[in-house]
Amino acid sequence: MSSTHPAVVLDGLTFSWPDGTPVLADVSGTFGRGRTGLVGVNGVGKSTLLRLVLGTLVPDSGSVTVDGTVAHLDQFVHRLAGATVADLLGVRAVVAALAAIESGSTDPAHFDAVGEHWDVHERSTADLAGIGLHRLALERPLTTLSGGEIVLTALTGLRRAPADVTVLDEPTNNLDRETRARVHDLVAAWPGALIVVSHDVALLDRMDATAELRAGGLTTFGGGFTTWREHLASAQEAAAQALRTAEQKLRAEKRQRQEVETRLAHRSNVGATAAREKRVPKILANTRKFQSENSMAKVRGTQQDRVDHARDAVATAAGAVREDRTIRVDLPDPRVSPRRRLVALTSGDTMVELRGTERIALLGRNGIGKTRLLRQLVDDAAPDGGPHALALTDRIGHLDQRLDDFDDALTVLDTVRKACPEAPPGRVRGQLARFLLRDAEVTRPVGTLSGGERFRVALARLLLADPAHELLVLDEPTNNLDLDSIEALVSALASSRSGLLVVSHDDAFLARLGIDRWVELTEGGLVEVSEPGAAE
Repeated sequence: MSSTHPAVVLDGLTFSWPDGTPVLADVSGTFGRGRTGLVGVNGVGKSTLLRLVLGTLVPDSGSVTVDGTVAHLDQFVHRLAGATVADLLGVRAVVAALAAIESGSTDPAHFDAVGEHWDVHERSTADLAGIGLHRLALERPLTTLSGGEIVLTALTGLRRAPADVTVLDEPTNNLDRETRARVHDLVAAWPGALIVVSHDVALLDRMDATAELRAGGLTTFGGGFTTWREHLASAQEAAAQALRTAEQKLRAEKRQRQEVETRLAHRSNVGATAAREKRVPKILANTRKFQSENSMAKVRGTQQDRVDHARDAVATAAGAVREDRTIRVDLPDPRVSPRRRLVALTSGDTMVELRGTERIALLGRNGIGKTRLLRQLVDDAAPDGGPHALALTDRIGHLDQRLDDFDDALTVLDTVRKACPEAPPGRVRGQLARFLLRDAEVTRPVGTLSGGERFRVALARLLLADPAHELLVLDEPTNNLDLDSIEALVSALASSRSGLLVVSHDDAFLARLGIDRWVELTEGGLVEVSEPGAAE
Protein backbone atom coordinates (compact mmCIF):
# COMPACT_ATOMS: atom_id res chain seq x y z
CA MET A 1 0.00 0.00 0.00
CA SER A 2 1.28 3.44 -0.87
CA SER A 3 2.34 5.47 2.16
CA THR A 4 1.15 8.72 0.60
CA HIS A 5 -2.42 7.73 -0.29
CA PRO A 6 -5.49 7.02 1.88
CA ALA A 7 -6.38 3.37 2.44
CA VAL A 8 -10.02 3.89 1.42
CA VAL A 9 -11.53 6.69 -0.66
CA LEU A 10 -15.29 7.33 -0.85
CA ASP A 11 -16.42 9.56 -3.71
CA GLY A 12 -20.07 10.66 -3.97
CA LEU A 13 -21.25 7.38 -2.47
CA THR A 14 -25.03 6.85 -2.66
CA PHE A 15 -26.93 3.72 -1.65
CA SER A 16 -30.60 2.81 -1.16
CA TRP A 17 -32.28 -0.49 -0.33
CA PRO A 18 -34.31 -2.23 -3.08
CA ASP A 19 -37.56 -0.79 -1.66
CA GLY A 20 -36.17 2.72 -2.21
CA THR A 21 -35.24 3.47 1.40
CA PRO A 22 -32.21 5.80 1.25
CA VAL A 23 -29.23 4.96 3.47
CA LEU A 24 -26.27 6.99 2.19
CA ALA A 25 -26.44 10.09 0.00
CA ASP A 26 -23.41 11.57 -1.79
CA VAL A 27 -20.92 10.55 0.91
CA SER A 28 -17.31 11.49 0.30
CA GLY A 29 -14.34 11.03 2.58
CA THR A 30 -11.30 8.91 3.31
CA PHE A 31 -9.95 6.39 5.80
CA GLY A 32 -6.23 6.73 6.47
CA ARG A 33 -3.55 4.08 6.69
CA GLY A 34 -3.59 3.95 10.49
CA ARG A 35 -6.29 2.81 12.91
CA THR A 36 -9.67 4.53 12.56
CA GLY A 37 -12.74 4.18 14.75
CA LEU A 38 -15.99 4.58 12.80
CA VAL A 39 -18.81 6.12 14.85
CA GLY A 40 -22.27 7.52 14.18
CA VAL A 41 -25.81 7.52 15.52
CA ASN A 42 -27.90 4.38 15.29
CA GLY A 43 -29.31 3.89 11.78
CA VAL A 44 -26.98 6.36 10.05
CA GLY A 45 -25.54 3.60 7.84
CA LYS A 46 -22.24 2.49 9.43
CA SER A 47 -22.82 -1.21 8.72
CA THR A 48 -23.93 -0.44 5.17
CA LEU A 49 -20.82 1.66 4.63
CA LEU A 50 -18.62 -1.20 5.83
CA ARG A 51 -20.32 -3.64 3.46
CA LEU A 52 -19.70 -1.23 0.60
CA VAL A 53 -16.01 -1.03 1.56
CA LEU A 54 -15.84 -4.84 1.72
CA GLY A 55 -17.54 -5.12 -1.66
CA THR A 56 -20.51 -7.18 -0.47
CA LEU A 57 -22.80 -4.33 -1.52
CA VAL A 58 -22.63 -2.22 -4.69
CA PRO A 59 -23.36 1.54 -4.53
CA ASP A 60 -26.17 3.08 -6.59
CA SER A 61 -23.75 5.80 -7.63
CA GLY A 62 -20.31 7.05 -6.67
CA SER A 63 -17.38 4.82 -5.88
CA VAL A 64 -15.39 3.09 -3.15
CA THR A 65 -11.67 2.69 -3.83
CA VAL A 66 -9.60 0.42 -1.58
CA ASP A 67 -5.84 0.69 -1.94
CA GLY A 68 -4.96 -3.00 -1.75
CA THR A 69 -6.58 -6.08 -0.24
CA VAL A 70 -9.34 -6.01 2.37
CA ALA A 71 -10.23 -8.45 5.18
CA HIS A 72 -13.02 -8.58 7.72
CA LEU A 73 -13.72 -9.88 11.23
CA ASP A 74 -17.47 -10.43 11.50
CA GLN A 75 -18.96 -10.10 14.99
CA PHE A 76 -20.88 -13.33 14.29
CA VAL A 77 -17.78 -15.36 13.42
CA HIS A 78 -18.72 -17.89 16.13
CA ARG A 79 -21.69 -18.98 14.02
CA LEU A 80 -19.57 -20.49 11.23
CA ALA A 81 -20.98 -23.99 10.83
CA GLY A 82 -18.44 -26.79 11.11
CA ALA A 83 -15.49 -24.40 11.44
CA THR A 84 -12.32 -25.26 13.35
CA VAL A 85 -9.34 -23.37 14.76
CA ALA A 86 -7.53 -24.08 11.48
CA ASP A 87 -10.29 -22.26 9.57
CA LEU A 88 -9.90 -19.12 11.65
CA LEU A 89 -6.13 -19.23 11.20
CA GLY A 90 -6.55 -19.69 7.45
CA VAL A 91 -4.53 -22.94 7.39
CA ARG A 92 -7.20 -25.63 7.03
CA ALA A 93 -6.18 -26.53 3.45
CA VAL A 94 -2.52 -26.80 4.47
CA VAL A 95 -3.33 -28.93 7.52
CA ALA A 96 -5.55 -31.24 5.46
CA ALA A 97 -2.91 -31.62 2.75
CA LEU A 98 -0.19 -32.31 5.33
CA ALA A 99 -2.36 -34.96 6.99
CA ALA A 100 -2.91 -36.62 3.60
CA ILE A 101 0.83 -36.67 2.87
CA GLU A 102 1.56 -38.12 6.32
CA SER A 103 -0.98 -40.85 5.53
CA GLY A 104 0.97 -41.81 2.42
CA SER A 105 -0.54 -39.63 -0.32
CA THR A 106 1.73 -38.73 -3.24
CA ASP A 107 -0.82 -36.43 -4.94
CA PRO A 108 1.08 -33.37 -6.26
CA ALA A 109 -1.89 -31.17 -5.31
CA HIS A 110 -1.27 -31.94 -1.64
CA PHE A 111 2.39 -30.97 -1.92
CA ASP A 112 1.41 -27.76 -3.73
CA ALA A 113 -1.05 -26.93 -0.94
CA VAL A 114 1.60 -27.39 1.73
CA GLY A 115 4.22 -25.41 -0.19
CA GLU A 116 6.81 -24.17 2.31
CA HIS A 117 4.49 -24.53 5.31
CA TRP A 118 5.64 -27.90 6.62
CA ASP A 119 5.87 -26.36 10.10
CA VAL A 120 2.24 -25.16 10.09
CA HIS A 121 1.46 -26.87 13.41
CA GLU A 122 4.50 -25.46 15.19
CA ARG A 123 3.99 -21.93 13.83
CA SER A 124 0.29 -21.96 14.62
CA THR A 125 0.90 -23.23 18.14
CA ALA A 126 3.50 -20.50 18.70
CA ASP A 127 1.19 -17.77 17.36
CA LEU A 128 -1.67 -18.90 19.59
CA ALA A 129 0.57 -19.19 22.62
CA GLY A 130 1.71 -15.64 21.97
CA ILE A 131 -1.79 -14.38 22.76
CA GLY A 132 -2.31 -16.71 25.71
CA LEU A 133 -4.05 -19.60 23.93
CA HIS A 134 -1.87 -22.55 24.86
CA ARG A 135 -2.42 -26.12 23.66
CA LEU A 136 -5.25 -25.18 21.28
CA ALA A 137 -5.42 -27.94 18.63
CA LEU A 138 -5.95 -26.86 15.03
CA GLU A 139 -8.67 -29.52 14.58
CA ARG A 140 -10.69 -28.24 17.54
CA PRO A 141 -14.26 -27.14 16.56
CA LEU A 142 -15.30 -23.56 17.29
CA THR A 143 -18.31 -24.90 19.18
CA THR A 144 -15.92 -26.00 21.95
CA LEU A 145 -14.26 -22.59 22.32
CA SER A 146 -15.28 -19.60 24.39
CA GLY A 147 -16.23 -16.37 22.68
CA GLY A 148 -12.94 -14.82 23.71
CA GLU A 149 -10.92 -17.73 22.33
CA ILE A 150 -12.77 -17.45 19.00
CA VAL A 151 -12.11 -13.73 18.63
CA LEU A 152 -8.44 -13.99 19.60
CA THR A 153 -7.94 -16.91 17.20
CA ALA A 154 -9.67 -15.07 14.35
CA LEU A 155 -7.57 -11.94 14.93
CA THR A 156 -4.44 -14.09 14.96
CA GLY A 157 -5.48 -15.55 11.61
CA LEU A 158 -5.97 -12.08 10.14
CA ARG A 159 -2.54 -10.99 11.37
CA ARG A 160 -0.76 -14.07 9.97
CA ALA A 161 -1.49 -12.89 6.42
CA PRO A 162 -2.44 -9.24 6.94
CA ALA A 163 -4.58 -7.48 4.35
CA ASP A 164 -3.85 -3.88 3.42
CA VAL A 165 -7.18 -2.87 4.99
CA THR A 166 -8.88 -4.77 7.82
CA VAL A 167 -12.41 -4.12 9.10
CA LEU A 168 -13.29 -5.17 12.66
CA ASP A 169 -16.97 -5.24 13.64
CA GLU A 170 -17.49 -5.20 17.45
CA PRO A 171 -14.35 -7.28 18.15
CA THR A 172 -14.68 -7.09 21.96
CA ASN A 173 -18.35 -8.05 22.28
CA ASN A 174 -18.98 -10.53 25.12
CA LEU A 175 -15.32 -10.59 26.15
CA ASP A 176 -14.10 -10.47 29.73
CA ARG A 177 -11.62 -7.88 30.95
CA GLU A 178 -8.49 -9.99 30.41
CA THR A 179 -9.46 -10.99 26.87
CA ARG A 180 -10.39 -7.42 26.00
CA ALA A 181 -6.94 -6.31 27.10
CA ARG A 182 -5.37 -8.86 24.74
CA VAL A 183 -7.53 -7.64 21.85
CA HIS A 184 -6.53 -4.06 22.66
CA ASP A 185 -2.87 -5.06 22.54
CA LEU A 186 -3.32 -6.82 19.18
CA VAL A 187 -5.05 -3.77 17.73
CA ALA A 188 -2.36 -1.42 19.08
CA ALA A 189 0.27 -3.17 16.95
CA TRP A 190 -1.90 -3.92 13.92
CA PRO A 191 -0.13 -3.95 10.53
CA GLY A 192 -1.84 -2.02 7.74
CA ALA A 193 -4.97 0.11 7.86
CA LEU A 194 -7.68 -0.74 10.37
CA ILE A 195 -11.33 0.36 10.49
CA VAL A 196 -13.09 -0.48 13.76
CA VAL A 197 -16.78 -0.25 14.66
CA SER A 198 -17.23 -0.78 18.39
CA HIS A 199 -18.99 0.44 21.52
CA ASP A 200 -15.83 -0.30 23.53
CA VAL A 201 -14.61 3.19 24.40
CA ALA A 202 -11.26 1.89 25.68
CA LEU A 203 -10.68 0.28 22.28
CA LEU A 204 -11.82 3.35 20.36
CA ASP A 205 -9.44 5.48 22.42
CA ARG A 206 -6.56 3.43 20.98
CA MET A 207 -7.41 4.60 17.46
CA ASP A 208 -5.28 7.11 15.58
CA ALA A 209 -8.40 8.80 14.19
CA THR A 210 -12.16 8.91 14.69
CA ALA A 211 -14.40 9.07 11.61
CA GLU A 212 -18.01 10.13 12.15
CA LEU A 213 -20.71 9.23 9.66
CA ARG A 214 -23.48 11.79 10.06
CA ALA A 215 -26.28 13.13 7.87
CA GLY A 216 -24.71 11.80 4.71
CA GLY A 217 -21.18 13.06 5.37
CA LEU A 218 -18.00 11.48 6.71
CA THR A 219 -15.71 13.69 8.79
CA THR A 220 -12.44 12.57 10.35
CA PHE A 221 -10.80 13.83 13.54
CA GLY A 222 -7.19 13.04 14.43
CA GLY A 223 -7.46 11.33 17.79
CA GLY A 224 -9.30 8.68 19.81
CA PHE A 225 -12.97 8.64 20.77
CA THR A 226 -12.75 10.45 24.12
CA THR A 227 -10.60 13.23 22.65
CA TRP A 228 -13.03 13.52 19.74
CA ARG A 229 -16.02 13.77 22.10
CA GLU A 230 -14.28 16.49 24.11
CA HIS A 231 -13.47 18.36 20.91
CA LEU A 232 -17.07 17.95 19.73
CA ALA A 233 -18.47 19.21 23.04
CA SER A 234 -16.19 22.25 22.90
CA ALA A 235 -17.13 22.94 19.28
CA GLN A 236 -20.83 22.62 20.07
CA GLU A 237 -20.51 24.99 23.02
CA ALA A 238 -18.86 27.52 20.70
CA ALA A 239 -21.54 26.92 18.04
CA ALA A 240 -24.32 27.44 20.58
CA GLN A 241 -22.70 30.70 21.73
CA ALA A 242 -22.34 31.85 18.12
CA LEU A 243 -26.04 31.10 17.59
CA ARG A 244 -27.03 33.11 20.67
CA THR A 245 -24.88 36.03 19.48
CA ALA A 246 -26.40 35.88 15.99
CA GLU A 247 -29.92 35.79 17.43
CA GLN A 248 -29.16 38.81 19.62
CA LYS A 249 -27.83 40.64 16.56
CA LEU A 250 -30.98 39.80 14.62
CA ARG A 251 -33.20 41.11 17.42
CA ALA A 252 -31.12 44.29 17.58
CA GLU A 253 -31.39 44.85 13.81
CA LYS A 254 -35.16 44.32 13.95
CA ARG A 255 -35.44 46.89 16.76
CA GLN A 256 -33.26 49.31 14.78
CA ARG A 257 -35.47 48.84 11.71
CA GLN A 258 -38.58 49.50 13.79
CA GLU A 259 -37.04 52.68 15.25
CA VAL A 260 -36.12 53.90 11.75
CA GLU A 261 -39.64 53.17 10.53
CA THR A 262 -41.03 55.20 13.41
CA ARG A 263 -38.79 58.19 12.59
CA LEU A 264 -39.63 57.97 8.88
CA ALA A 265 -43.33 57.80 9.63
CA HIS A 266 -43.03 60.85 11.87
CA ARG A 267 -41.17 62.81 9.17
CA SER A 268 -43.72 61.79 6.57
CA ASN A 269 -46.54 62.96 8.80
CA VAL A 270 -44.84 66.32 9.34
CA GLY A 271 -44.43 66.80 5.58
CA ALA A 272 -48.00 65.82 4.87
CA THR A 273 -49.29 68.22 7.52
CA ALA A 274 -47.25 71.11 6.07
CA ALA A 275 -48.62 70.40 2.60
CA ARG A 276 -52.22 70.31 3.83
CA GLU A 277 -51.81 73.58 5.69
CA LYS A 278 -50.15 75.10 2.59
CA ARG A 279 -47.18 76.39 4.56
CA VAL A 280 -44.96 75.82 1.52
CA PRO A 281 -45.67 76.24 -2.19
CA LYS A 282 -47.25 73.17 -3.80
CA ILE A 283 -44.41 72.64 -6.29
CA LEU A 284 -41.86 72.75 -3.45
CA ALA A 285 -43.97 70.42 -1.33
CA ASN A 286 -44.14 67.88 -4.18
CA THR A 287 -40.38 68.08 -4.69
CA ARG A 288 -39.78 67.54 -0.99
CA LYS A 289 -42.24 64.62 -0.98
CA PHE A 290 -40.46 62.97 -3.92
CA GLN A 291 -37.06 63.44 -2.31
CA SER A 292 -38.36 62.16 1.03
CA GLU A 293 -39.89 59.04 -0.51
CA ASN A 294 -36.62 58.23 -2.32
CA SER A 295 -34.66 58.78 0.89
CA MET A 296 -37.03 56.63 2.94
CA ALA A 297 -36.90 53.85 0.33
CA LYS A 298 -33.11 53.82 0.54
CA VAL A 299 -33.16 53.80 4.34
CA ARG A 300 -35.73 51.01 4.40
CA GLY A 301 -33.69 49.03 1.90
CA THR A 302 -30.56 49.43 3.96
CA GLN A 303 -32.33 48.41 7.16
CA GLN A 304 -33.94 45.39 5.48
CA ASP A 305 -30.56 44.33 4.08
CA ARG A 306 -29.11 44.44 7.59
CA VAL A 307 -32.00 42.37 8.96
CA ASP A 308 -31.69 39.84 6.11
CA HIS A 309 -27.94 39.58 6.69
CA ALA A 310 -28.51 38.97 10.42
CA ARG A 311 -31.19 36.37 9.62
CA ASP A 312 -28.75 34.57 7.29
CA ALA A 313 -26.14 34.61 10.04
CA VAL A 314 -28.63 32.98 12.42
CA ALA A 315 -29.40 30.27 9.86
CA THR A 316 -25.68 29.61 9.35
CA ALA A 317 -25.01 29.46 13.09
CA ALA A 318 -28.02 27.21 13.68
CA GLY A 319 -26.72 24.79 11.05
CA ALA A 320 -23.60 24.21 13.14
CA VAL A 321 -25.59 23.30 16.27
CA ARG A 322 -26.54 19.65 16.55
CA GLU A 323 -30.09 18.75 17.42
CA ASP A 324 -29.60 15.08 18.34
CA ARG A 325 -32.59 13.75 20.20
CA THR A 326 -31.73 12.40 23.63
CA ILE A 327 -33.72 10.51 26.24
CA ARG A 328 -34.92 12.65 29.10
CA VAL A 329 -37.10 10.91 31.65
CA ASP A 330 -38.25 11.41 35.23
CA LEU A 331 -38.62 7.96 36.73
CA PRO A 332 -41.11 6.93 39.41
CA ASP A 333 -39.52 6.70 42.86
CA PRO A 334 -39.83 3.21 44.37
CA ARG A 335 -39.25 4.85 47.78
CA VAL A 336 -36.75 2.26 48.93
CA SER A 337 -35.47 2.77 52.45
CA PRO A 338 -31.67 3.15 52.54
CA ARG A 339 -31.51 0.19 54.94
CA ARG A 340 -33.94 -2.03 52.96
CA ARG A 341 -32.22 -5.32 52.08
CA LEU A 342 -32.87 -6.19 48.41
CA VAL A 343 -30.34 -8.92 47.58
CA ALA A 344 -28.06 -11.26 49.50
CA LEU A 345 -25.17 -12.86 47.60
CA THR A 346 -23.44 -15.66 49.50
CA SER A 347 -20.54 -18.02 48.92
CA GLY A 348 -19.08 -19.97 51.82
CA ASP A 349 -18.70 -17.62 54.76
CA THR A 350 -18.92 -14.52 52.55
CA MET A 351 -22.18 -12.60 52.21
CA VAL A 352 -22.69 -9.41 50.23
CA GLU A 353 -25.92 -7.49 50.71
CA LEU A 354 -27.34 -4.81 48.44
CA ARG A 355 -29.43 -2.25 50.33
CA GLY A 356 -31.61 0.66 49.28
CA THR A 357 -30.29 2.59 46.27
CA GLU A 358 -26.84 0.99 46.29
CA ARG A 359 -25.21 0.20 42.94
CA ILE A 360 -23.14 -2.98 42.86
CA ALA A 361 -21.11 -4.24 39.90
CA LEU A 362 -20.63 -8.02 39.76
CA LEU A 363 -17.34 -8.79 38.01
CA GLY A 364 -15.56 -11.95 36.87
CA ARG A 365 -14.07 -13.66 33.84
CA ASN A 366 -16.18 -15.31 31.13
CA GLY A 367 -17.68 -18.62 32.20
CA ILE A 368 -17.19 -18.11 35.94
CA GLY A 369 -20.96 -18.17 36.62
CA LYS A 370 -22.15 -14.56 36.88
CA THR A 371 -25.19 -15.08 34.64
CA ARG A 372 -26.13 -18.28 36.50
CA LEU A 373 -26.03 -16.31 39.73
CA LEU A 374 -28.31 -13.56 38.38
CA ARG A 375 -30.79 -16.11 37.02
CA GLN A 376 -31.47 -17.17 40.58
CA LEU A 377 -32.93 -13.66 41.00
CA VAL A 378 -34.78 -13.09 37.72
CA ASP A 379 -35.74 -16.64 36.68
CA ASP A 380 -36.06 -18.28 40.11
CA ALA A 381 -33.32 -20.71 39.06
CA ALA A 382 -32.21 -23.12 41.77
CA PRO A 383 -28.68 -22.77 43.18
CA ASP A 384 -26.16 -25.10 41.52
CA GLY A 385 -24.03 -25.68 44.59
CA GLY A 386 -21.90 -22.58 44.06
CA PRO A 387 -22.58 -19.00 45.14
CA HIS A 388 -26.20 -18.27 45.96
CA ALA A 389 -28.30 -15.17 45.17
CA LEU A 390 -31.35 -14.56 47.34
CA ALA A 391 -33.95 -11.98 46.28
CA LEU A 392 -35.37 -10.08 49.24
CA THR A 393 -37.90 -8.16 47.14
CA ASP A 394 -40.39 -9.26 44.49
CA ARG A 395 -40.17 -5.94 42.66
CA ILE A 396 -37.24 -6.81 40.37
CA GLY A 397 -36.77 -5.47 36.85
CA HIS A 398 -34.46 -7.18 34.34
CA LEU A 399 -33.03 -5.70 31.15
CA ASP A 400 -32.49 -8.64 28.78
CA GLN A 401 -29.57 -7.93 26.46
CA ARG A 402 -31.09 -10.20 23.78
CA LEU A 403 -34.31 -8.13 23.59
CA ASP A 404 -36.19 -11.29 22.62
CA ASP A 405 -38.75 -11.45 25.43
CA PHE A 406 -41.39 -9.38 23.57
CA ASP A 407 -44.71 -10.31 22.03
CA ASP A 408 -43.85 -8.99 18.57
CA ALA A 409 -47.52 -8.67 17.64
CA LEU A 410 -48.24 -6.12 20.39
CA THR A 411 -47.85 -2.41 19.72
CA VAL A 412 -45.24 -0.33 21.51
CA LEU A 413 -47.95 1.33 23.60
CA ASP A 414 -49.56 -1.95 24.66
CA THR A 415 -46.18 -3.52 25.44
CA VAL A 416 -45.26 -0.75 27.87
CA ARG A 417 -48.77 -0.51 29.33
CA LYS A 418 -48.50 -4.15 30.42
CA ALA A 419 -45.80 -2.94 32.84
CA CYS A 420 -48.03 -0.12 34.16
CA PRO A 421 -51.64 -1.27 33.53
CA GLU A 422 -53.21 1.37 35.78
CA ALA A 423 -51.63 4.31 33.95
CA PRO A 424 -53.87 6.17 31.44
CA PRO A 425 -52.79 5.70 27.81
CA GLY A 426 -52.22 9.44 27.43
CA ARG A 427 -49.74 9.50 30.29
CA VAL A 428 -47.90 6.48 28.89
CA ARG A 429 -47.74 8.18 25.47
CA GLY A 430 -46.23 11.24 27.13
CA GLN A 431 -43.58 9.15 28.88
CA LEU A 432 -42.80 7.23 25.68
CA ALA A 433 -42.18 10.52 23.92
CA ARG A 434 -39.38 11.15 26.40
CA PHE A 435 -37.88 7.84 25.27
CA LEU A 436 -37.99 9.25 21.70
CA LEU A 437 -41.02 7.09 20.79
CA ARG A 438 -43.65 9.47 19.44
CA ASP A 439 -46.86 9.72 17.42
CA ALA A 440 -47.34 6.80 15.01
CA GLU A 441 -44.28 5.01 16.40
CA VAL A 442 -46.19 3.96 19.52
CA THR A 443 -48.87 2.14 17.49
CA ARG A 444 -46.37 0.07 15.50
CA PRO A 445 -46.00 -3.64 16.33
CA VAL A 446 -42.81 -4.31 18.28
CA GLY A 447 -41.80 -6.87 15.66
CA THR A 448 -41.39 -4.10 13.05
CA LEU A 449 -38.92 -2.02 15.10
CA SER A 450 -35.22 -1.55 14.52
CA GLY A 451 -32.72 -2.74 17.11
CA GLY A 452 -32.33 0.74 18.58
CA GLU A 453 -36.11 1.28 18.77
CA ARG A 454 -36.57 -2.14 20.33
CA PHE A 455 -34.01 -1.29 22.99
CA ARG A 456 -35.82 1.93 23.88
CA VAL A 457 -39.08 0.01 24.27
CA ALA A 458 -37.33 -2.47 26.60
CA LEU A 459 -35.85 0.41 28.57
CA ALA A 460 -39.21 2.19 28.83
CA ARG A 461 -40.94 -1.02 29.93
CA LEU A 462 -38.30 -1.54 32.61
CA LEU A 463 -38.12 1.99 33.97
CA LEU A 464 -41.78 3.02 33.73
CA ALA A 465 -43.11 -0.05 35.54
CA ASP A 466 -45.79 0.69 38.14
CA PRO A 467 -45.18 -0.05 40.93
CA ALA A 468 -41.59 0.96 40.29
CA HIS A 469 -38.97 -1.75 40.56
CA GLU A 470 -37.01 -1.66 43.79
CA LEU A 471 -34.13 -3.54 42.14
CA LEU A 472 -32.82 -3.35 38.58
CA VAL A 473 -30.74 -6.28 37.29
CA LEU A 474 -28.62 -5.71 34.18
CA ASP A 475 -26.62 -8.56 32.64
CA GLU A 476 -24.04 -7.31 30.12
CA PRO A 477 -26.45 -4.57 28.95
CA THR A 478 -24.01 -2.94 26.53
CA ASN A 479 -22.96 -6.04 24.57
CA ASN A 480 -25.20 -5.37 21.59
CA LEU A 481 -25.85 -1.66 22.02
CA ASP A 482 -24.39 1.10 19.93
CA LEU A 483 -22.81 4.10 21.62
CA ASP A 484 -25.98 6.17 21.39
CA SER A 485 -28.06 3.45 23.05
CA ILE A 486 -25.45 3.19 25.81
CA GLU A 487 -25.71 6.97 26.23
CA ALA A 488 -29.50 6.60 26.51
CA LEU A 489 -29.15 3.83 29.10
CA VAL A 490 -26.73 5.85 31.25
CA SER A 491 -28.97 8.91 30.95
CA ALA A 492 -32.06 7.00 32.04
CA LEU A 493 -30.34 5.25 34.93
CA ALA A 494 -28.93 8.55 36.19
CA SER A 495 -32.33 9.47 37.64
CA SER A 496 -33.20 5.99 38.92
CA ARG A 497 -33.81 5.62 42.65
CA SER A 498 -33.81 1.82 42.54
CA GLY A 499 -31.06 -0.49 43.71
CA LEU A 500 -28.83 -1.69 40.86
CA LEU A 501 -27.00 -4.99 40.33
CA VAL A 502 -25.07 -5.00 37.06
CA VAL A 503 -22.76 -7.45 35.31
CA SER A 504 -20.50 -5.83 32.71
CA HIS A 505 -16.97 -6.00 31.35
CA ASP A 506 -17.34 -2.47 29.96
CA ASP A 507 -15.29 -0.38 32.38
CA ALA A 508 -16.18 2.92 30.68
CA PHE A 509 -19.89 2.13 31.10
CA LEU A 510 -19.49 1.12 34.75
CA ALA A 511 -17.50 4.26 35.48
CA ARG A 512 -20.44 6.41 34.39
CA LEU A 513 -23.02 4.54 36.49
CA GLY A 514 -21.71 5.72 39.84
CA ILE A 515 -20.99 2.22 41.16
CA ASP A 516 -20.82 2.10 44.97
CA ARG A 517 -19.28 -1.36 45.44
CA TRP A 518 -17.39 -3.86 43.30
CA VAL A 519 -17.82 -7.59 43.89
CA GLU A 520 -15.79 -10.15 41.93
CA LEU A 521 -16.82 -13.77 41.41
CA THR A 522 -13.68 -15.91 41.37
CA GLU A 523 -12.92 -19.62 41.49
CA GLY A 524 -12.79 -19.26 45.26
CA GLY A 525 -16.14 -17.46 45.54
CA LEU A 526 -17.18 -13.85 46.04
CA VAL A 527 -14.58 -11.19 46.84
CA GLU A 528 -15.33 -7.53 47.46
CA VAL A 529 -12.70 -5.43 45.67
CA SER A 530 -11.78 -1.78 45.48
CA GLU A 531 -11.90 -1.50 41.68
CA PRO A 532 -12.35 -3.63 38.52
CA GLY A 533 -9.65 -6.26 38.09
CA ALA A 534 -8.32 -5.95 41.63
CA ALA A 535 -8.91 -9.66 42.32
CA GLU A 536 -7.49 -10.88 39.00
